[in-house]
Amino acid sequence: MPARPEMLEGIPFFQTLDGDERAAVAALMKEARFPRGATVFREKDEGGVLYVIRGGKVELSVIGEDGEKVVVDVLEPGEFFGEMSLLDGGGRSTSAVALEDVQTYSLAREEFLGLLRRRADVALDVMAALARRFRKTDELLRRRMPNPNKVVRQRETFGERVADSVAKFGGSWSFIFSFAGVLLSWIAVNAILLRNVGNGPFDPYPFILLNLFLSMLAAIQAPVIMMSQNRQDAKDRIRSELDYQVNLKAELEIMQLHEKFDRLQQELLEREAGRPGR
Repeated sequence: MPARPEMLEGIPFFQTLDGDERAAVAALMKEARFPRGATVFREKDEGGVLYVIRGGKVELSVIGEDGEKVVVDVLEPGEFFGEMSLLDGGGRSTSAVALEDVQTYSLAREEFLGLLRRRADVALDVMAALARRFRKTDELLRRRMPNPNKVVRQRETFGERVADSVAKFGGSWSFIFSFAGVLLSWIAVNAILLRNVGNGPFDPYPFILLNLFLSMLAAIQAPVIMMSQNRQDAKDRIRSELDYQVNLKAELEIMQLHEKFDRLQQELLEREAGRPGR
């Protein structure tokens, strides 16, 4: 049973089409059903078919670099998937599994390309819809990348947190004022208050005991600060790696978009060249 044209009105991929164009696309679509747990297609399988969900839910996932499944999205009625291979005939970029009993309408590549060859206005509208889809995908990709600060916090140890806290306090005005207050108090107590009381000051001028404590503090503080600096270098590397992944994936998506636009443009040029009188 073919799809109803009004069903395509709420689907972003076909929203730019007018009523006649949607009717032409709907006439090419066929009903397809998948039971719960069934695999609609697997990543890298041969493509060429777009699916519009009429009922049920479909999970899209990929296999990450660590070999674990990563859920990309869960689609519900009114949403679609498989549009990329519909245009370029390439392999599937994700795996699709039915989470419930799913009813869909399918659209085959060859029939759809035949419609594009006959009606150039449909091809132009599809290009506009595809551009919006890529913008949404790029934004989703950026949001799904892990937060570098969270990654750093997950990897840090207790000792590293202590080193960061010590370095943070040691480089603050609070430390400077507190340290200056301790030094002035020490000097005032030994040079003034205890000079003529009892056995005299416990650390008389030139304050040898104070110098010992200062040397011990500097000996401990220096390696702790160096540890914190090394930690900052590690944080910068993590942020750089994540930024590189975002930029690389965005660049690949843009390259694919250009390739698909070039193919659609070529289809239009071939159709124009084949018109009578040219």
